[in-house]
Amino acid sequence: MSGDWDASTYERVSDPQVEWAREVMERLPLRGDETVLDAGCGTGRVTLMLLERLPRGRVTAVDSAPSMIEAAREALAGRATVIQSDLVDLELDEPVDAVFSNAVFHWILDHDRLFERLHAALRPGGLLVAQCGGKGNVARFLAVADAVAAEPPFAEHLGGSTRPVRFADAEETRAKLEAAGFVDVETSLWERPAVPREPLAFMRTVCLRPQLEDLPPDLREDYVAAVAERVGPRPTIDYVRLNIAARRG
Repeated sequence: MSGDWDASTYERVSDPQVEWAREVMERLPLRGDETVLDAGCGTGRVTLMLLERLPRGRVTAVDSAPSMIEAAREALAGRATVIQSDLVDLELDEPVDAVFSNAVFHWILDHDRLFERLHAALRPGGLLVAQCGGKGNVARFLAVADAVAAEPPFAEHLGGSTRPVRFADAEETRAKLEAAGFVDVETSLWERPAVPREPLAFMRTVCLRPQLEDLPPDLREDYVAAVAERVGPRPTIDYVRLNIAARRG
């Protein structure tokens, strides 16, 4: 799967992700002068919210997708350091006081390596506060998407594909964080259903993005339309969020 996104559409339809980000930010205690890593900054929409809480601080924003980085650099206009990098390959010049991340970690398959790199990015005592898709995330929606994918003309392209996401459970994640060197680890799962304002654009850009990359261009819109027909015009997406809080010992 490629690392790029439709950044302009994501900026427009990502209201559910932004609302989750506000809630995650409330769990991150900040004085206002810290250095913070936004791990998976997307278009920079949430990074701007983070900067509002850091009037005397500094933010480093990281994302792997070229279109997201381009959008973030434009949105942030020099107010943050913006780096294009996979989080599993992340190298910072100096450690940060805190790592913030929202709706990102489930796109990364190697959580052992991910948590190792985030641990290395933090100063001793630094905080990691994050949220991502957890066990059971969008399960009902994906069952519909899989049923459509098993039918012609989509089956020959999607029938044997593996969805490149990792929806981990709380206990597994706690163990991996502790193995990476984190202490005071707290993990939990939280049901957070969402009704997108623009269902077709949301499904195309977020929920079905991996499947669409495996389809030829002439079948992509047909696939989105077929899934949309079965989930209805105003679908409730059955999100389950994995909450993470930990400290570098």
